[in-house]
Amino acid sequence: MSILVWFTMGIAIWHFTVFVPDRFWGGIVGALLGAIAGAILSGAAVQIVLARSIGETDLVTALAAVPGTFLGLAAAYIYGAVRERT
Repeated sequence: MSILVWFTMGIAIWHFTVFVPDRFWGGIVGALLGAIAGAILSGAAVQIVLARSIGETDLVTALAAVPGTFLGLAAAYIYGAVRERT
């Protein structure tokens, strides 16, 4: 159940990328993949640190995906901007 929460949080934040210039690696699909990957990785890391099972969900589970989503989006944006420049 936690993976569904992280996935949903990544997609929810990804929707706001329409307000950012499209320099993401792979376009909007690359931004989607970066957001989802970051959300799942950071959410899983927090879940492991808290020693919880993957079936336990609460507000912390949802908020754990937020920093990873932004990091994933930033990585996709920076990589895309660098590739566009060269």
